[in-house]
Amino acid sequence: MLKFLRNKKTAKKIWIGLAVIIIPAFVFWGFGSAVRSKEESGYVGKIFGNNITTLEFKDSMEAVKNAAIMRFGDKFDEIQKYMNIKSQAWDRLVLIYEAKKRKISASDREVIELIESYPFFQRKGTFDNRIYAEMLKYVFRTQPRTFEEETRQNIMLSKLFGNITSKITVTDEQVKEEYKKINEEISIDYIMASLADISREVSPTPEEIKGFYSKNSVLFKQPASFNIEYVSSDSADAIKNAALQQKWTHNLKKTAEKLKLEAKETGSFAQSDSIPGIGWSPEIMQLILKLKTGQTMQPVYMDKKYYLMILKEKKDPYIPEFDAIKDKVKDALIKVKSKEIAEDRAKKCLKGLRADYDKTKRTDFKKSAKENGLNYSSTQNFKYGSYIEGVGSSDPFWVASLALKNDEPSEIVDTSTGLFIFKVKVRKEPDYKKFDEEKKEFTQKLLTQKKEEYFSQGIEELKRKVQLY
Repeated sequence: MLKFLRNKKTAKKIWIGLAVIIIPAFVFWGFGSAVRSKEESGYVGKIFGNNITTLEFKDSMEAVKNAAIMRFGDKFDEIQKYMNIKSQAWDRLVLIYEAKKRKISASDREVIELIESYPFFQRKGTFDNRIYAEMLKYVFRTQPRTFEEETRQNIMLSKLFGNITSKITVTDEQVKEEYKKINEEISIDYIMASLADISREVSPTPEEIKGFYSKNSVLFKQPASFNIEYVSSDSADAIKNAALQQKWTHNLKKTAEKLKLEAKETGSFAQSDSIPGIGWSPEIMQLILKLKTGQTMQPVYMDKKYYLMILKEKKDPYIPEFDAIKDKVKDALIKVKSKEIAEDRAKKCLKGLRADYDKTKRTDFKKSAKENGLNYSSTQNFKYGSYIEGVGSSDPFWVASLALKNDEPSEIVDTSTGLFIFKVKVRKEPDYKKFDEEKKEFTQKLLTQKKEEYFSQGIEELKRKVQLY
């Protein structure tokens, strides 16, 4: 059954039914743990002033899971590890409440028609009640009434998407430009001022290094750091018991021994780091920031584990003494000086290239690179959105190439590896005969993309109206 769900034709029909609204995942950092820690209360938060009950939130998680099953089929268990279902459950609730605000609804007839249209509920092209019941029981593990309400919401979300994006259009000119952007190929000759190569020429003196530190010490400021003592378990009850015991013992190691758990320490980590042994979690970090040294955090849940944590040590932001970081200061100074040298050489090189081009409409990149102590090379054909070996992302080069005439040198392109000047060697236009054949489908894809982008931007404001308890 799950393999059938992943069939391409089946999947296409499903997503036509669910509409693109289900696809975007708008991440609300901090929701997951806060909800888990309040599961025993009646409400978990507010959306537009409306209380969200624990049950309502769990129903939303169930709906997210079922949508993922329909999308991924037998790959769901594998994909689930990378999903933040709780965050997506909040996303879904926000959108549903926005749909209700706009008085968007779905009739029983619409619900029935959508469910009956799903191929995985059909036998020989016709809806089959027996298959429907078995799929809900064994695949979705959901009651019919619950699944039907989820379907009603899916229809409302689809209508909401249409409502918000109804005025978005694309012109023939935009379609052609985007097609060209995706399908045009170019190759380039380029001159590179390599930061790595130039850095080997730079040898600052001890006085220069110390002087650089004195003027730029704030660059080396270290963020707040923490050391967390914690116990973890697959069982929520075990961590609840640990939290109760900790109130009496005030010693996590003793608490852990008594409950046959293992007390661990993260060691020092910065606010922007992944938490050692636990993982990267903005929501947990927000809770840590509110703790005082020695204080116990409320139990939290992350990646299928429950945690009880104590802030053992906290170090406020500080600027290290020069002697402790002089090697880092030296490296930083070398980077600064290398960039300055690269800029000087690239500007001098470009000035010469432009003078040649203005006189003869020709440029000799190989000669100019040698005269200025820079590297010369060329590429194979590449497209926008690709990676150029030894250079990096193709995008800035492709975009800059649009304004260049034959043999004309570009402006300086600044990348993390160095500074580049280039000229177009070959420009291979898209197959416009093929474009004419694909234009209708391509236009629809581009329109959908534009609508999703617009929807994503518009929905950001809604996220700010969520209040957690």
